[in-house]
Amino acid sequence: MSMLRLRKECAMPQAPDITLVTPTAPIAVASHGGRAKCLQRLVRLDLPVPRTVVLSFDTVLGIAEGRVPDASLILSQFDDGVLVCVRPSSEDPDWGGPGAIMNVGMNDARRAALAAELGDDTAAGLYLRFVQTYAVHVARLDADAFDAADGATPQEGLRAALAAYEDEMEEPFPQDPGAQLTGVLRSMARAWQGTTARLLRQAKGAPADAGLGLIVQQMTLGMGPGNSGSGVMQLVDAETGTPQITGRYLGRSQGREALDAEADVLFLEKDARGPSLEEALPEAWDALKRHSELMRHRLREEMQAEFTIQDGEVFILDGVRVPRSNRAAVRIAVRLAEDGIIPREEALTRVDPRALSELLHRQVAPGAARDLLGRGVAASPGAATGMVVFTAAAAQAAAARDEACILVRRETAPEDIRGMHAAVAVLTERGGNTSHAAVIGRGLGLPCVVGASQMRFQTRRKQLVAPDGRIVREGDIITVDGSSGEVLLGAPTLVEPALDDAFQTLLGWADDVRDMAVRANADTPEDAKTARTFKADGIGLCRTEHMFFEEGRLTVMREMIFADTSEDRRAALDRLLPMQRKDFTRLFRIMAGKPVCIRLLDPPLHEFLPADKAGHRALAEALDRPLSEITYRVEALTEYNPMLGMRGVRLGIAVPEIYDMQARAIFEAAVAAQQDGAGVVPEIMIPLVTARREVELVKSRIDAVAASVRTRTGAEFDYKLGVMVETPRAALRSEEIAQHCAFMSFGTNDLTQMTYGLSRDDAGRFMGDYVQQGVFPEDPFHTLDREGVGELLSIAAERGRRARPDVTLSICGEHAGSPESIAFFRDAGFDYVSCSPFRVPVARLAAAQLAVSRKIV
Repeated sequence: MSMLRLRKECAMPQAPDITLVTPTAPIAVASHGGRAKCLQRLVRLDLPVPRTVVLSFDTVLGIAEGRVPDASLILSQFDDGVLVCVRPSSEDPDWGGPGAIMNVGMNDARRAALAAELGDDTAAGLYLRFVQTYAVHVARLDADAFDAADGATPQEGLRAALAAYEDEMEEPFPQDPGAQLTGVLRSMARAWQGTTARLLRQAKGAPADAGLGLIVQQMTLGMGPGNSGSGVMQLVDAETGTPQITGRYLGRSQGREALDAEADVLFLEKDARGPSLEEALPEAWDALKRHSELMRHRLREEMQAEFTIQDGEVFILDGVRVPRSNRAAVRIAVRLAEDGIIPREEALTRVDPRALSELLHRQVAPGAARDLLGRGVAASPGAATGMVVFTAAAAQAAAARDEACILVRRETAPEDIRGMHAAVAVLTERGGNTSHAAVIGRGLGLPCVVGASQMRFQTRRKQLVAPDGRIVREGDIITVDGSSGEVLLGAPTLVEPALDDAFQTLLGWADDVRDMAVRANADTPEDAKTARTFKADGIGLCRTEHMFFEEGRLTVMREMIFADTSEDRRAALDRLLPMQRKDFTRLFRIMAGKPVCIRLLDPPLHEFLPADKAGHRALAEALDRPLSEITYRVEALTEYNPMLGMRGVRLGIAVPEIYDMQARAIFEAAVAAQQDGAGVVPEIMIPLVTARREVELVKSRIDAVAASVRTRTGAEFDYKLGVMVETPRAALRSEEIAQHCAFMSFGTNDLTQMTYGLSRDDAGRFMGDYVQQGVFPEDPFHTLDREGVGELLSIAAERGRRARPDVTLSICGEHAGSPESIAFFRDAGFDYVSCSPFRVPVARLAAAQLAVSRKIV
């Protein structure tokens, strides 16, 4: 054990608020911070850690409020004349903290003593560095006041710095180490309590009253005349997580200077690119490797060691968890489990489920320059670069030319689907997390930023105006970062998605332990392929309306809408029947026996009609009808509040031929799939149900269609009929509705909208202010409102199962991909969740973490 730690082990009694780091000292993460606790663990491993004292959260809070402990008592824990370093220790290292301040205790006398040992220039350089740091961060002087020290020799620079300090402060630089330490402690404590620091850490998830500990550690200077220096070392690559010794070493240096230096830096292990520590100091290198491996195995984590070498002896100053990308986090967790350091269940809990979203999409490279144009709601993760277009037709034209484009709209509508498929990203002025653009973007894996209302969308002029006045015109190149909600000018460097072996291994372990199924919302065969790629347990929601917007189908759909008689409607629907049957057959074959839940047509019919005069003229020509008739019928179908109008089951009862055609297509597709060996039991879902009688009416017609198909084909097949619960009334009356259903799927997007009386498309305009002012703890369209909507779900689940114990309960809104919301659904007894295909991995890992946590409890 190093004499730096042994010396004065029992020197003098400690005050209650000052704790010497020993193996048995009362130090905890919750009271002293993660860095302090890690140092104690290193001491327990008998690693060469310099003598260290820690101050608790309460002590540091007291310092900020003016109750400063006796600095002489702290310094009495160290030998006379030593220099110390003060570092922050927050509960979570990601919350940050004030920067470390080194060489506290440096003064004229200490400089003279070090000059005899290290040389005049080295001693003056150490003193100069401390004077500048103390002046800027403790005395709060302007750094420009010390410009005279730049470029001068260490001794000349020191004289200039001391003179500048005295001139600015009207008193000499403090010579008493106790006074210096008091100033440093007070400065760091107050910096932590400052408004800016508070907001920054709260943005990273820290509570408002998060505490800070402070570490006072004896310095090993790394400046000796022998083999001395400092550096950092870790055993993995921080970006990829692959095993790789990473770090640098700089002779005659302190702290983390090696990371910033450009000259005289050594690689750690032998490297063809230049000299290494392994070659220069093989014994110190071997010790450093042993220490790093011991830290990894005993601390059960990939650690970054900050070290100093003083005359050939290695000291470990600090050990922190290796900062890592989300990709690296996955590989590190998997490797630690595969190496037997942690169990697989713990590896699952080491990765934030949301981090997986980043691995599925391109991202703006860390460190890439960002020319910010504006911000909006980060609605669908990933980043993409392309030229700006303002219409779906322009997007399709760009795709035909193999040109990447960003579709820019005030808000998207169903007729924009083809344009969204053609674009590489979507940007809208309006909308929130559950708006049309957001939902479809997540389903397609398309980066999407919505609600960018600070930017002006001048669609007629085909230009965007940024808040700073810059204008972006059609054809200009922008980048949409759906992970951060930022819109960037130009084309920053992007990094590719990382679905590597570690990703697949982790999710395989997740599937082994999770007890909740995860399905995907898939509207097309292409979506179904994506769902299979991400190993969804089936399709929980197929929105059939999106199939009608494909080329060659929309006109036929419009003919059906304009039909004057039931016979004419059937004639048009007969043309759509083979198209729907083909789609469903492909879905069943792709899913290969996994469950497929198909929602019957939901949106109001006017959404299939053009909204502008040019579209009216084109439709009149296509249907060979007068323009006036087209205009009249479009206006007649337009509703004041279409989301609460003629849609869902109401449309199915008013125009029953539509649901008849869809049911026939589903059953005929099931028969075709069975003939190919893909056994399937289709699940048919009735949307927007509010009353039992609605279910009875639709069920009787669907049963009749099933009987007709069985008779005509001679084939036997089973199917399940269920409802989509999207209204408060349906949730409250679930006991009587469940009697006629095999399953009940809760559409939490609309259920939240109707419970709050809040438009999900318009909420983005003020939701940020509501959350900031504490009206809502979170955006209820993003994280489930447990108190309101959650209570409705619990009531519905209890009443539904009371009437029919075997009824299957599921969630198919966007909340199904939220880890916090999934926890509620699991505890409430729901059987599965269904989310966008690209959120399936997130839900799989979240469900596994819940199973592990409940098992531990």
